[in-house]
Amino acid sequence: MESALSADIITLGESRVLETEKKITFLKNRQSIEIHMIGHLQSNKVKKAIDFYDVIQTVDSIKLAKKISSLARQKGITQSIYLQVNSGEDPLKYGFSKNETILASLEIAQMPNLKIEGIMMIPPYIEIDSGYRSIYSQTRELRDQIIAEGILSCTNLSMGMSRDFELAIEEGATHVRIGTALFGARR
Repeated sequence: MESALSADIITLGESRVLETEKKITFLKNRQSIEIHMIGHLQSNKVKKAIDFYDVIQTVDSIKLAKKISSLARQKGITQSIYLQVNSGEDPLKYGFSKNETILASLEIAQMPNLKIEGIMMIPPYIEIDSGYRSIYSQTRELRDQIIAEGILSCTNLSMGMSRDFELAIEEGATHVRIGTALFGARR
């Protein structure tokens, strides 16, 4: 985290709650940065996630949203979230299917102490071609449909990683996850 901050990166993505817990105690000026949960969130780690993350990008079920809502209400905060969508229909990835995303967003938007700020997607690891691009455009279209349904806070699109972030930006990404390009492969 500190190396990212020294490069003037002020929005950080972390994928593991327990690693974040260790790192966050050493952060200087915590109030000047925004930390996003970008890894799969297990329900038994929600309480800590609410303590550590400004935004939880990986809300992938109604059940998880309900748990976050309940714990955020108990803490008296509003938790910013993104809905994780499995736009690429990858059986190895988490997230709402394209078909269930709109209904899920409408249900979650009614839950107290949650604010849907965007949607996030992790693409399947396939060849980058026109079919791959369509996964990104479909994700953007889902976000636009959520806004059209009246969830005006859902403006962000977190999609794109080190190997494809340029394409993701072309397709409307507001957040890209480029840790490997910046810091190397995870050890």
